[in-house]
Amino acid sequence: MSVRTPDPNPGWLPEFALDETRARVPILYVEAVPVRIDAHGTVEHIGVLLRGSATTGAMTRTLVSGRVLHGESVRDALLRNLEKDLGPTAFPQLPTSIVPFTVAEYFPFPGVTPLHDPRQHAVALAYVVAVTGECNPRQDALELTWLTPQEAAHPDVLADMEGGRGSLLKQALAHVGALDH
Repeated sequence: MSVRTPDPNPGWLPEFALDETRARVPILYVEAVPVRIDAHGTVEHIGVLLRGSATTGAMTRTLVSGRVLHGESVRDALLRNLEKDLGPTAFPQLPTSIVPFTVAEYFPFPGVTPLHDPRQHAVALAYVVAVTGECNPRQDALELTWLTPQEAAHPDVLADMEGGRGSLLKQALAHVGALDH
């Protein structure tokens, strides 16, 4: 049984063709670490989603994530996936540059990188995105938890992240200077 919410606008491939494509070529994704910042631009809180894993059905923590659809810009994909996961009143403030803080590569077999997705080889452009509005998780996200940087960096939180995303979250914290030394 799949816990994924069907995409109402599948974009470019029906589900059976997407599964076949995933088995043959890397798929491009965007990932976002939602943050709340103070007036000085310092990260105060990091948003982490709770959802059922599409592969195991277990409850896990994750980040905003989704495919870049055929004919869609990276900026539009980032906005669409932020709205899909956080709701229409999250009011994300996209970075002025679409250069990601890292490029994350997921392999279908564990051990190649810290990131793993048994469905596919995927490449994700990862961003830290400030949100200023009210977040109400939608689609297959059950809850959004706001953590302080210290709470988000806790080994138990990082280990609970789906597909090794704890390593990606730790990179995001380092990128914004929010890791304790």
